[in-house]
Amino acid sequence: MSVVSNASPLIGLARIGELELLQQLYGELVIPEAVEHEVVVEGAELPAADQVGKAAWIKTQTVSNKQLVRVLQENLGAGEAEAIALALETEAELLLLDEHRGRQTALHLGLRYTGLIGILIEAKSKGYIDSVKGYLNSLRDIAGFHVSEQLYMRVIQDEGEAT
Repeated sequence: MSVVSNASPLIGLARIGELELLQQLYGELVIPEAVEHEVVVEGAELPAADQVGKAAWIKTQTVSNKQLVRVLQENLGAGEAEAIALALETEAELLLLDEHRGRQTALHLGLRYTGLIGILIEAKSKGYIDSVKGYLNSLRDIAGFHVSEQLYMRVIQDEGEAT
């Protein structure tokens, strides 16, 4: 499965020590240069930098369509813009991103996407994790991942984990 990732899934999962979930689920990930720069260079002091930098299963690829990236950057950050452009160029089967504007743009361009919550739900359904709730709590408490209380409750109820 060809999968392109933005920075947020990499950073979030690395901060809670679960970056390998992405490898288990998707095998290999492709990230654009802007995402590598954001995670590895700008985030050099964070856990994700070292983990992503050393992960042989995460490949960095240059985006060819610079014009598309410039247009997308009018409303999106560099990482989101390049991730969307790269997903289009490589005809990726899945794009990993969490930002609302990026998701709207991906949807408009016909890309299939998921974010951290979707990744956790998929990992549970495939038996890689036992509970979405614990990982979601860690993402909120340790990684600073923002999720509304309403969405949080809906996810844990849908996953049969509400107590």
